[in-house]
Amino acid sequence: MSDFRAVHKAFSGKPTLEGAGVLLHRVFGYAEVPLFDPFLMLDDFGSSAADDYMAGFPWHPHRGIETVTYMLHGSVAHGDSLGNSGVIRDGQIQWMTAGGGIIHQEMPESQPDYLRGLQLWVNLPARDKMRAPRYQGIAGDAFPTVRTKAGVEVRVIAGVFEKARGPVKDIIIDPGYLDVGLPSGGCFEHEVPEGHTVFAYVLDGNGIFSPGTDPLGKGRLALYGPGGAVSIAAKENGLRFILVSGQPIGEPVAWGGPIVMNTQAELDQAFREYHAGTFIKTK
Repeated sequence: MSDFRAVHKAFSGKPTLEGAGVLLHRVFGYAEVPLFDPFLMLDDFGSSAADDYMAGFPWHPHRGIETVTYMLHGSVAHGDSLGNSGVIRDGQIQWMTAGGGIIHQEMPESQPDYLRGLQLWVNLPARDKMRAPRYQGIAGDAFPTVRTKAGVEVRVIAGVFEKARGPVKDIIIDPGYLDVGLPSGGCFEHEVPEGHTVFAYVLDGNGIFSPGTDPLGKGRLALYGPGGAVSIAAKENGLRFILVSGQPIGEPVAWGGPIVMNTQAELDQAFREYHAGTFIKTK
């Protein structure tokens, strides 16, 4: 392993109302650009109260980004202008490349106990912002899981852990996306490409995300500084987190609601096309 990365900054996020009235936890977003480059936003959505999420995210456009929806518990029905439709269920993921334009909806389904999912927005470089849209919907049993003798469990969504490779493929930023569970006192080490942006977000439990730092619990995020590997240790109640990495883009960001381009002129054009009915370039 190379020298371990240190936590550059810890984030708590804030309650946010989105869509048609969904109460969610926005971990990072517009105010944090460009700290997380190439990542734009992370939302942790869901509740044990259906009124907090049932209004959903009715039809809306995207251009210039990728949206990544990972269902931890419960289900969300979806549909889009490419003709895709279905339900994202427990453990499943939808990696949607909006490219030059897509219109879609995501409508949570009522659950008897609770609903919980994550949505991550990933930026696209200028050369790919107007590419043809693409959709990857992947069932839960497609993700390889690595279990160690020490009780560590790693679900590989994108990238590689040990010899297991995630099924999400051909993504421009060369992402890593791991769902990691540690028992009480367990330790996890993983090499990440130097130069890539890396963050860990706590789903449950608490742990130490770099030596000498305070523990972080549920709903907290650790953004790492430069280096190679990360070293994470669980406290007494165990720990579950996602570890996400990707190659920075290093370009200007012009962000207007669900559309992210490089310039204000490109944003203005996107919204003119949306209102004129010429937004969709690929049927």
